[in-house]
Amino acid sequence: MSSLTLAVGLVAVAVACGLSGRLIQGALRERRRDAQVLGLLATFGPVMERAHTEPRTLLTWHPLAVAARQSFPEAFASLDGDGAHRFPFGSALLETAHATWTADWLTWEGEHDAEFRRRAAMLEAKSGDTDPRDIRAGHDLLEREQLERYQRQYETYVKVSKALAALADTPVES
Repeated sequence: MSSLTLAVGLVAVAVACGLSGRLIQGALRERRRDAQVLGLLATFGPVMERAHTEPRTLLTWHPLAVAARQSFPEAFASLDGDGAHRFPFGSALLETAHATWTADWLTWEGEHDAEFRRRAAMLEAKSGDTDPRDIRAGHDLLEREQLERYQRQYETYVKVSKALAALADTPVES
């Protein structure tokens, strides 16, 4: 065998090894991206579901999604598809969460008012022979309790509303 034939053979083997290495590298890269996509779906899928009933979930998970998006841009690009809907927390989900939070607040507010009207009526019904000053003191105490509870709940409502609105106004970077 001549040295030329040996050289050509070695070049052919080197080219074949290089092509095989490229194919293997591409397959491994694709498997890694697929594993990342599945991991993101497993991580954020349940959170997306929970966000529909508990909007405050987004306040914890949105920053994690931003960090994950920066770490795994190819996997997120795959999940985003055409880019119209951002995975996992697109604008529609953020708007729905804010609307749900507001609706929950309005429901709580109505229940709160009804509870204290009922308690005031019970206090009035029990008054009978009670001293009017004691009745007034009872009503004052009830009104203070109602106001304090309302203020605590309203403070939470406002903080969460502002935080949800800020999430909706902040684009998620790719």
